[in-house]
Amino acid sequence: MKHIYLNLKRFDIPKSKGGVNSIADPCEWGSFIVKSTQEKLRQFSGVEFAQFFPEAHLIPACKALSKDSPIMVGTQGLFWADTAVGGPFGAFTTSLTGNAATSFGCSYALIGHCEERNKLAAILSEAGVVDPTAVNRILNKEILAAQKAGMKVLYCIGEKDTELDKWDTVLGDQLSIGLAGADKSSVVIGYEPVWSIGPGKTPADKPYITKVARFVKAATGGLDVVYGGGLKTDNAAMLASIEEIDGGLIALTQFTGEIGFYPDQYIEIIRTYLEA
Repeated sequence: MKHIYLNLKRFDIPKSKGGVNSIADPCEWGSFIVKSTQEKLRQFSGVEFAQFFPEAHLIPACKALSKDSPIMVGTQGLFWADTAVGGPFGAFTTSLTGNAATSFGCSYALIGHCEERNKLAAILSEAGVVDPTAVNRILNKEILAAQKAGMKVLYCIGEKDTELDKWDTVLGDQLSIGLAGADKSSVVIGYEPVWSIGPGKTPADKPYITKVARFVKAATGGLDVVYGGGLKTDNAAMLASIEEIDGGLIALTQFTGEIGFYPDQYIEIIRTYLEA
């Protein structure tokens, strides 16, 4: 099975406020995305689709799901503690828990995205802690919390430009620590070559992505691996040609001119990848 994920980040903010949203009112944005894509996604078979929304849009996105929708709605991160009958009743101010998310209708969690890793590392640094394994341990708690709530997990891993000489150690630690005690049957790995993502950087090439995907599959007993560095029209054919890559993570669909996410371009990226 192929996996196509959509990470919408904060693309809901209007352009007048520095964002990239020009397609829907922010209050209706989550439901607009689902309604604009779910019927068109039915044309693709053998593919798992999950769309990850900022927390404010989870309820409208879930409410917009049609019967037997091909879309699973997911969260962008999760708290590592939760409610329990006879236990904590929900005193987790600002923190989205697995039970809250599944009560909304969510079934997936995006955990360990490079932006989340950077945030956790920054918080730890303020406390004087510089320990990459601590970030992995926190993310492991999030994975276990998501699975306890009944959610599937897209777990992202990746190495920075300062870690290229030890990429296998870095990724190996992210996998072994992050997945400790997890049910791997409900986990997909998203590989983000952090060193190659962003304006002015050289994208990771096919040999490098293939090398890493093979490493991840060997280290995890064959878990599915998707490319998390951005599935786009211009790299879809290359990624589709890598046997070890099982899909991709889409974010923005247009990077020049009217920069932003556009549902029709999203569908076209998927078609280009699957038909390559």
